[in-house]
Amino acid sequence: MTKLFSPIALRDLTLRNRTVVAPMCQYSAIDGFVNDWHMVHLGRFAMGGFGLVVLEASGVVPEGRISYGDLGIWKDEHIAPLARIVDFLHSQGAAAGIQLAHAGRKASTSVSWRGPEDLATEEQRKAAGYEHWTPVAPSAVSHDPNDSDYQVPTALDKAGIRRVIEGFVDAARRADKAGFDTVEIHAAHGYLLNQFLSPLANFRTDEYGGSLENRMRLVLEVTEAVRAVWPAEKPLLARLSVSDNAEGGWTVEDSVVLARELKARGVDAIDCSSGGFAQGQIVSAAGYQVPFAKAVRDGAGIPTMAVGLLGDIHEAERILVDGEADFIALARGALDDPNWAAHAARLLEDDYSLWPIQTRRVVGRDKVLGIRS
Repeated sequence: MTKLFSPIALRDLTLRNRTVVAPMCQYSAIDGFVNDWHMVHLGRFAMGGFGLVVLEASGVVPEGRISYGDLGIWKDEHIAPLARIVDFLHSQGAAAGIQLAHAGRKASTSVSWRGPEDLATEEQRKAAGYEHWTPVAPSAVSHDPNDSDYQVPTALDKAGIRRVIEGFVDAARRADKAGFDTVEIHAAHGYLLNQFLSPLANFRTDEYGGSLENRMRLVLEVTEAVRAVWPAEKPLLARLSVSDNAEGGWTVEDSVVLARELKARGVDAIDCSSGGFAQGQIVSAAGYQVPFAKAVRDGAGIPTMAVGLLGDIHEAERILVDGEADFIALARGALDDPNWAAHAARLLEDDYSLWPIQTRRVVGRDKVLGIRS
């Protein structure tokens, strides 16, 4: 058996393989609710053989959404529609995860494919679920003063920080009720928890700013609070921007320190990405973020997910065999090929068992075409 298709256990959850669909915002919700688009979008990945499908960044409070089109998990009414998706993912053999998120100062931004002409009337705004609000952040500094889509946020006070922590806790409880197998705390990509971590966004002088210990405080408080209510048998994930890719910002070495602390507080795997601040610069290429996953894995002794242009099947297997990561996560690659996991199993193992029974006529097609030996 190849490494990519060997089962792996995190606590009491055993994934059928090491393939993961990373969270991808669809900007297609109204008032945070999933709909038929999300069901079909996510369901096809489970049908395509992936081991774990993680739903997009879901606001733990309404003001924590990146845009008005984001998913939410801030009220009990969100549970039942989410559970419908979870049930379908499970029916196809995939585990289900959801990313718990707060966008901080990057909240209340536009949906890219809607211009002013699409929101000109009250009827259009209502149909799109349009909302606009003032975001919050560790400090009252815009993400990018040169981009009008980003506002100057309100700096969180102690009560606001408490609301954030309680939002994550309540969201985790709702995720459990919806049947999710895992939740992922989003501390990456320049969103709120990442903003507290990074010197590029956190200019506080209280116990939540300044030193590395202080800048990590909120992430660790959120993690402790979520782990306390998330069932002990279910794994907890965290997504980190392992590096801000910017001078004076968060570093790989900082992430190793944080990953050790997260592990000590019950996090079971780290989803390793990077960047998210306007100052960041990195050249994207196939596998460009794999070194981040390896650095955290080696430095903190915790399982990691590699992500970032990882569509080459043989390279994905090599990454796992060489111990650079424990999971291969695809986002845009999964959009391009929702059956990537099933195709990889065919290529690496001549195995068609990941195809749903209704679709296995592909076996006969492949025999005719000489694709299968």
